[in-house]
Amino acid sequence: MAVSSLYTSNSLLHSHSFSYFESLKLYLHNGLNSRRRKSIGRFAVSSSHSNPKILKSNRRSRFGQRLSPYDSDNENEAIDDDDDDWLSDGPGPGYSDDKAKSKLQAASNVNGGSMYSRMGRKLKVIKGNGKVNYTEKDKEAGKSSKNKYRRLSEEIEVDEKWFPLLDYLTTFGLKDSHFIQMYGRHMPSLQINVTAARERLEFLMSVGVKSKDIKKILMRQPQILQYTVESNLKSHVAFLVNLGIQDSRIGQIITATPSIFSYSVENSLKPTVRYLIEEVGIKESDLSKVVQLSPQILVQRIDNSWNARYRFLTKELDAPRDNIVKMVTKHPQLLHYSIEDGMLPRINFLRSIGMHNSDILKVSTSLTQVFSLSLEDNLKPKYLYLVNELQNEVKSLTKYPTYLSLSLDQRIRPRHRFLVALKKAPVGPFPLSSFVPNDESFCQQWAGTSVDKYLAFRQSFVLFFLFGSDPGSFN
Repeated sequence: MAVSSLYTSNSLLHSHSFSYFESLKLYLHNGLNSRRRKSIGRFAVSSSHSNPKILKSNRRSRFGQRLSPYDSDNENEAIDDDDDDWLSDGPGPGYSDDKAKSKLQAASNVNGGSMYSRMGRKLKVIKGNGKVNYTEKDKEAGKSSKNKYRRLSEEIEVDEKWFPLLDYLTTFGLKDSHFIQMYGRHMPSLQINVTAARERLEFLMSVGVKSKDIKKILMRQPQILQYTVESNLKSHVAFLVNLGIQDSRIGQIITATPSIFSYSVENSLKPTVRYLIEEVGIKESDLSKVVQLSPQILVQRIDNSWNARYRFLTKELDAPRDNIVKMVTKHPQLLHYSIEDGMLPRINFLRSIGMHNSDILKVSTSLTQVFSLSLEDNLKPKYLYLVNELQNEVKSLTKYPTYLSLSLDQRIRPRHRFLVALKKAPVGPFPLSSFVPNDESFCQQWAGTSVDKYLAFRQSFVLFFLFGSDPGSFN
């Protein structure tokens, strides 16, 4: 398969409304289209874009906070930052005319105009002598900030120059405890010029990141305040657009995996995509769906995780390659699951209730998330209800594996008891197909009653099940 088609401007791009994404089309046509790649042979993705700790869930920062298993707190490939992005005498980085603004500002200083301090605060210049004096309002603001961050200063060494940035970040809901976490993960992120920080966060919001998610992103990836819009953020968004990701999902992917910006598009992200296509066997047309289901797949060690799980499933279940590829395509989170603690115990449980390898393969291919379901709180109770209450055999799960993914308390048990109460439950094995449709279809096809009547019963039944209240009679 020729991989170069993945990066052309016409292969996967959707038509976008007149927005930021319109400009990305031009960017992709002029930039990415000129770097078409010919199909290459088999290869392994280097570790430069991956963190071997990706599958571990017990990582903590130096301050003891639990870290995400998908984002690194010590990125291997952090993007170089412009020197201008640090606290400076200028109005802040991120604009193409920064130097021009600095020159104009210097001229303004000579003429007795205004300038900006390293704190980003506007200062007054006395005409004739060029001396800088803070206004009384500025002094009060500085005093107020000191008091505001007094508790924070007791925990970490706070520079007054950080106050404008801290003030801005509090508008997204960040508090002292969050700043301490940011300091622990990446202290230089608190030294960024507030103008540059504002420009970067506003860009993220312009491509779909919600304001309420900014705090979450900064907690996981404070380095994002350092990544310049032109040389980093735009190119990564363009990469996602070129995969066929819809505009409405870009912000969700960034929120789920903000560390994507710390990986090189050319040296890490594109090789990962090529590996998914050429080595794993994901169809190019399914690529955007895979990334949307599990954005972390772009920043994890794909070659190691894929090969290990491919060998395991082939050996344990005699699974054909096509089945394993279907599993990854439908549920790419499979590549995150532990083999010893996740996949193997669930396979052994399904064997223990009478399933053969061929049955387990059918269930896991159709419902790959079965490998993530709790044994004690999910699989075992549903199995017991299946055979004891629904009078079904285990082999029925191969036809309706969805049964294992449904809520026992909110879907399976209430619907079963509702039909029993209405005297509409069939004699013999209870049909698992009645659990699959939505409430409206269930009431119309199986219960022959209104949705409101069923919902009222379900609410009463749940109260009865939890607290012993009488669910009432439905005859």
